[in-house]
Amino acid sequence: MQKSADPRVKDFLASWVVFLVALPLCMGIAIASGLPPASGIITGIVGGLLVGFISGSPLQVSGPAAGLAVIVFQLVKDRGIEMLGPILVLAGLLQVIAGTMKLGRWFRAMSPAVVYGMLAGIGVLLAASQFYVMLDQTPHHGGIENLFAIPATLFSLRSGNQLAAAAVGLTTLVVMNAWARFRPSSLALVPGALVAVMAGTAVAYIWNLPVHHVDVPRNLLEAVRLPTFDNFVKLRQAQLVISAVAMAFVASAETLLSAAAVDRIHNGPRTDFNRELTAQGVGNMICGFAGALPMTGVIVRSSANVQAGATSRRSAILHGLWLLAFVVAFPQLLRLVPTASLGAILVYTGFKLIEWNSVKELMRYGRIPLAIYFLTLAGIVAADLLTGVILGLLASLMKLIYKISKISLRYELDMPNHDAHLYMEGAATFLNIPEISAILDQIPPDMALHIHTAQLMYIDHSCLDLFATWEIQREASGNSLVVEWDNLMARFQRQGLPESDLKPFMH
Repeated sequence: MQKSADPRVKDFLASWVVFLVALPLCMGIAIASGLPPASGIITGIVGGLLVGFISGSPLQVSGPAAGLAVIVFQLVKDRGIEMLGPILVLAGLLQVIAGTMKLGRWFRAMSPAVVYGMLAGIGVLLAASQFYVMLDQTPHHGGIENLFAIPATLFSLRSGNQLAAAAVGLTTLVVMNAWARFRPSSLALVPGALVAVMAGTAVAYIWNLPVHHVDVPRNLLEAVRLPTFDNFVKLRQAQLVISAVAMAFVASAETLLSAAAVDRIHNGPRTDFNRELTAQGVGNMICGFAGALPMTGVIVRSSANVQAGATSRRSAILHGLWLLAFVVAFPQLLRLVPTASLGAILVYTGFKLIEWNSVKELMRYGRIPLAIYFLTLAGIVAADLLTGVILGLLASLMKLIYKISKISLRYELDMPNHDAHLYMEGAATFLNIPEISAILDQIPPDMALHIHTAQLMYIDHSCLDLFATWEIQREASGNSLVVEWDNLMARFQRQGLPESDLKPFMH
């Protein structure tokens, strides 16, 4: 029998695969966020060396996430880079509190339509903004502006520098797409992002193209920006607190959704969601004090980790060590990378976040989930990420209210016995009063109305009051009311309501 490979060897090899995936993404996401590339690398190092040790999801890899790039870019643009650190510290603290209070699983209690819509909205904003980075240009202020200005930007490409950047970006996109489609099975673990960046870098270097390159400091400590006390004092502003809450919410949701996805593709230990949430909070607080990017658990790097054969948290920890070693020993190699190439990778990543298969999946459940998806997406693109998510959650809540307030009413007349029968199934609430009233108005005089409640799951006070009022008003016409009080009493007890609440209606 062939002896299986040592788990430590598997983790060592997997850590190199994750490192090669993470390196270009860390730099690219930093540029997309409006920060220096080194800020993303610092976050990747913290995500590996620190969060890797204490995470609740041993095979999940943490680092800068494309999903937060949109939030950070807007924050840096509106509030300045100096406020990112304090806001991130507060966001991390909120995550630690949430993990300590065991709220981890609640962050996953979101409608899939909202989650997919959120990812698609982030993908649209990311692709639209990084389109300009791919041309060595500065993105516009908002998502709508970025989208609408793309055609005019393409038609105005005349500058040699911009054409050179476009050539590098296009090369990167073509290689990355081709690698995803046609890579040999023997090279399945070689990340497409790395191959594409190497191709873009080679094009820029060989032809000596006049394009922007990554600016990495010789000493990584130069990229650390410690927040000042005055910056922390500014957190008293409501807008900054809202920004921190939004960052904590999105980072937590993305992390825990990623952890759940990772659990589905391996047979190792399951995720402790509360511990993972706490670990992410600690990591984000450290990144905040270092002035680096926020982090989440990231599905692309985590999937690569599992597929490469990782068996424990050693792989994630080692990938952080390789990031640190590489940026310390070979910063000159990173300075050869064109920013247009990293922009192209994030354009590709943005399109991948718009999962068309998810749209098809939602269509199986009807038009309402699809409407929630597009409402969330449109809100994010037209306004901002928090607005889009809130719109999606409100729409999901309205759908839930509609579902739980739905009732099935069946009305039958027994003329020979002067009886009318009303069968109620579902939940009877104040929202159903117009429908019930319409049936009560149809009951002829001198009849007894029998209310059948065996299939009734819930009834509120307003519906009971409607029946009692109807009986009093119709007594002169000879109508009477017959209710299955035993069944109704059982409903009330299940709802936790006191029996005394029924007595006014029991004549």
